[in-house]
This record gives sequence, structure tokens and C-alpha cells, in this order.
Amino acid sequence: MTHEPWQHAFTDVNGIRLHYVTQGVGKLVVLLHGFPEFWYSWRHQIPALAAHFKVVAPDLRGYNESDKPLGVANYRIDLLTADVMGLIRSFGEEQAIIVGHDWGGGVAWTFAADYPQATERLIVMNCPHPAAFQKQIRANFRQLRRSWYMFFFQFPWLPEWLIRNNRRFFIERAFRGMAIRKEAFTDEDLARFVEAMVKPGVLTAAINYYRAAFREFIHRGERQFAQIVCPTLLIWGEEDVALGKELTSNMEEYFTNRFEVKYIPRCSHWVQQEQPELVNQYMLEFLSDLVAL
Repeated sequence: MTHEPWQHAFTDVNGIRLHYVTQGVGKLVVLLHGFPEFWYSWRHQIPALAAHFKVVAPDLRGYNESDKPLGVANYRIDLLTADVMGLIRSFGEEQAIIVGHDWGGGVAWTFAADYPQATERLIVMNCPHPAAFQKQIRANFRQLRRSWYMFFFQFPWLPEWLIRNNRRFFIERAFRGMAIRKEAFTDEDLARFVEAMVKPGVLTAAINYYRAAFREFIHRGERQFAQIVCPTLLIWGEEDVALGKELTSNMEEYFTNRFEVKYIPRCSHWVQQEQPELVNQYMLEFLSDLVAL
């Protein structure tokens, strides 16, 4: 195991205890991972960003070393965004650069809409704006078919049982199986993802994100989102088998400020792990005016 340049710590926010990794000094950058991941998904970004910023990569609630409250209701999006606000304040700040991928991207989009004063910049990777996804899931049969797993996750206990009993297969198929560059995921990487996913309570908590979102949609219908007022960058691996590139079209209506999209060809859903050098370059270019001289 190589020496890790970052530090591990815990903080109490929003009624739960979050584990996080941190490195660097300067403006605060918060990195939000997706499913089925944990802070380690940002291993290539943390040192690159920490050369210019204070980087914090938490395990989202329910994941790895963070608390795993029981019950679907504890994974509602408003609680997830409140966790992020609490994390920012735990560092004595009221604002941060928010970065999210996959489910972390969903939290990031919603956070930027609900906490505009706390979002200095927004960077999202391979996660559509929730309003765009709501439209596509209604009208785009291809995307509906691609999203089959979201409906499967609504079953009680069965998804957890299947994944738990095929955990190495599930992780290897999810990461290396989807990747264009298979070598981006070493055996050690996969072992760490397996270890994090099989900790007690993690599987149910992680799947409860999907259950909570589905129940909220069923009970409340489509949510209306405030326009995002900060500069925003969307990075998209074009070979995402779960989320079609069409989800990134005609997004200008969701923003009042600068909005950029950077497409990365021959790259899967796991964009920041599969093409880390290019992702880091795009991020640092986007944030260049905020870098302390």
C-alpha cells in the first residue's frame, strides 16, 4: 500500500457522523461520490486539486465509514444536501466549490439550486440535471430501459441479497466491466470498493438513495428546481451505458450564469477514474481564476 498524502477525519453534521478525507489549503472544494463508491473514487483528483485548494472528500451518509441511519426516509435528497451544508460549516466556511459524480452529482445539482449562496462553483460528472432526467425518463424509452436498475432497487431486501452474494462479481462488472480503459481499475482498487460496500448496513443505505427518490417522486410528482446561479461545468464520458448523452442537451434553461460541457470520448460512466488526467485538466482550467497565486 502506498503512503496516502491525505488525512482521514470525522465530523458530526445534521445528526450524523461523516467520515472524510482532506488535503491542501485554500478555498474549500467538496467532492461527492456516487454509487457504489466512497471517497476513494476521487483518489486521482484529491492531490491534483489540493495543490491549489482545501479538498474534502466525504463518504456520503450510508457509505463506508460514515453513519448509516436506518430507514428509507433518512436518505431523502433534502437531508443529503443538508449534510453537505453542515460539512462546509464544519470547516468554518459558508461557501464551497461543489463537485459531484453520479449520485453525488444529483446531490450537487440540488445543493446548487437550494443553497445558491453556498455554491461558489459547480462541477458535475456523468449525472444529468434532475429536471432534465425527469423529462427524459417520461419521454425517452431508451433512457427508461437504461434505468432498469433504479426500478429493480425498489424491491425490498432482494437487491441487497443478490449483491452481497455476488459482491466481487458485482463490483468488477460495475467498474471494470463498464470501463473502456479496463486497466483504470486495478485489483487493489476493486478490492477496496468491495471492502467498502460490504460493511454492515452499507448496501441497504446505498440502495435507499434510489428508494427515497422514487417514493418522493411518487408522492410529490416532479420537483421544480430553481435556476443555478453560479458558473457550472458538466464533464461527460460519452460511453456511459446507464445515462445517454442526450441527457446533456438543451440544458441552458437551468442556468443564469456560465455553463460549459466537456465531452470525453471513449470513456465510460466512471469518467474521473478512467480519464483522470483530462478530468483534472478540465477542472483546473474551469477553476483557474480561483487558484491562489
